Amino acid sequence: MKSYIEERAVEIAQFIIENNATVRQTAKKFGISKSTVHKDVTERLQVINPSLAGQTRVVLDLNKSERHIRGGMATREKYLHMHT
Repeated sequence: MKSYIEERAVEIAQFIIENNATVRQTAKKFGISKSTVHKDVTERLQVINPSLAGQTRVVLDLNKSERHIRGGMATREKYLHMHT
């Protein structure tokens, strides 16, 4: 694996952990696709740094469990602004 890919995977994981960031937020910050973020933290990072991969997985699992709440809040905000 190329060294810059390994470095990116570690940087992405650290960003996710430090900022409790979603895959979408991380992709936007690094200017890469959501698929690349996901592949970096689930597959590549497991080989590079399993401990960091585990910490990242915890944050991503939490985000996944909360996403329906964030979606509902976004929809609520949308309709509140439409009627005012």
